[in-house]
Formats: sequence, structure tokens, C-alpha cells
Amino acid sequence: MEDLARVRRARGVPPRVPRGAVLPSAGRGLRPGDGCRSGDRAVSEWTFLRSSRWAGYLALVIVFAIACSALGAWQLNRRAEALAEVARIDANYDAEAVPVAEALPDPAGFDADQRWQVVALSGEFLAAEEVVVRNRPFEGSSGFEVITPFRLDDGAVFMVNRGWIAQDSDGRPSEYAAPPTGSVDVEARLKAGEGRIAGRTSTGNELATIDLDELAERVGGETYTGAYGLLVQRGEDAAEPPLAAARPVRDEGPHLSYALQWFVFALLGFAGLAWAANQERKGLAEASAASGTTTDAARAPGEPASGTPVRAPRRPKRERKDADADLEDEVLDRR
Repeated sequence: MEDLARVRRARGVPPRVPRGAVLPSAGRGLRPGDGCRSGDRAVSEWTFLRSSRWAGYLALVIVFAIACSALGAWQLNRRAEALAEVARIDANYDAEAVPVAEALPDPAGFDADQRWQVVALSGEFLAAEEVVVRNRPFEGSSGFEVITPFRLDDGAVFMVNRGWIAQDSDGRPSEYAAPPTGSVDVEARLKAGEGRIAGRTSTGNELATIDLDELAERVGGETYTGAYGLLVQRGEDAAEPPLAAARPVRDEGPHLSYALQWFVFALLGFAGLAWAANQERKGLAEASAASGTTTDAARAPGEPASGTPVRAPRRPKRERKDADADLEDEVLDRR
């Protein structure tokens, strides 16, 4: 049999296939690169992402994420402002009073960090120059705030907000106490002027806003235009109108949670895009599998489906015997 095998190899006769051996069907034989086909197939499942449609989806998600991030940054800025206000309240509201000339060496100057700073005033109220500012809220009601110029001992004028008064049934200021007369010493907490608002004008002694420049024009002379003061009221004076403004609330607000929510929304945009892409990939894979099943069902009867192993066909017994006999005769002749 060894001589017979050598003769087969010398003549280029392929070795006999054992009976019942399983051969791969067409298209499933070993070919160069078969080990990489699974990776190539995985990559090809995502080729739809290169389409213009999905490029548009990605652009929309990027724009959405940028908008959400901008809103989140805006909320963080608002939180920083709220924290700065809390710090000013803690540092200034209950601090010892300093002379106004020392706190505001420049009558037209004012720094935001001086908000709520307590200043000492020595001089007299100018009751004849007193005005009211309309549409001022207080504990859910609308009324007026009383602004009374205060002439300091050095001759400069400083505007003092003496408090809030209600409006009567006709919408006019209700009755309130007059300022003390003569030389007095009072304290006030600094606030910045409001300036003018377009479309809102003053009528007589009723002003639309606490516009320090307009008040300076009314009074004349050297006037502090950088800031005015909220009168510090104590004892019985605090219970009678004009009512002192309420203590500011130390509250940083919900800005941090809002900012985090906006940043999460930005991330969810990309997560949603990834989920939608995966759903489309699954749908395309299922459609491809269904198409392959339909193709196999349409094959001719008896034809194996692609990828189905087939057995080697059996050769006629007589034909194999004749071939073996010829080879044996050739071996015997050579001997």
C-alpha cells in the first residue's frame, strides 16, 4: 500500500477521501484572511454612520450639547454672583460704621464690594427736597420709597432712603413720619444708584427710579452720585412708616443644581445618539438575516444552503476497483 501511495503522489492523483468525510460547502472553504472576517463584518455593521443623515444627527447633537453647556456655565456664573453677595452681607451688614467721607472718598465712586457697608452720617435732613419713588415692592405689596437728601457737616449732600410706605386708595403715598429736624447723627447702608429706565419718567416729586444724577440736579451743589444709603432704623422708629427694608437673605439659590442638570442634558444627547445608532444597527442586522433566510428557502430542491457542510460524493465502487487494479498492475510491472 505504501508503494501504491507513492505512485499516487508521483502521478498527481489526489488522496482518496475517506467515506463519510465532511467537506465545507462552496464559499466556506479556508481562504486567506478568513480569521479577520468576523472583525470586518462587525465594522461593516456600522458603515451607515457615514451617511449624510447620521452626520446631520451628530451635528444637531453637538449644537444641543453646546447650548446646554453654555446654559450650565451661565448658571455657574449666577451662583458665583450669589456667593459673592452672601460674602458681602456677611462682611458688611453688621460691621461697625465708618464715616461716609472715608468710605466714599470720591462722591461719584462706588465699588460693588461696598454694598451693605454701614456708613456714619452727621448733618441734617433736607425735608423740603424730599421725594418718593413709585412702584416699589415690600412684602408682596406695591408702594413708595421715601428719599430724603441729607446735608453733611462738610456741605456735601448724601441721599438717604428712609424706607417704604404704602399707597392709599387713590394710588398716592399714604401718610408717614417726617424726618427729624436739626443736626442729627444717623447710619445708613450703602447701595448703588439705579439710573434711568427708558420709557419711565418722573412726575413732580414722584420718581420712576432712584436716579442719583437726577436727584443731584434737583438739590444742586456737591452730591454723592455713586451710592445712596438705606437708613438704619432702631427701636420705635423701625415700627412706624417709612418702614426699613428687610434684611437681605443669605441664599446662593439653586444655580448649582441647575448647572449640573444642563451638563447632564448635554451628555444625554450623545447617549441618545449612541442608543439610536445601535437600534438602527440591530434593525439592519435583522433585515439582513431575514433576507438570507429567504434566499436559502428559494434554492432548488436538494441544493444545500450556503454555509451548510456537505459530505463527499461516493464514487462508484466498480470504478474505484478498476483504478486500484491499474495502479497495482503498474507496480508489479516495475518489479
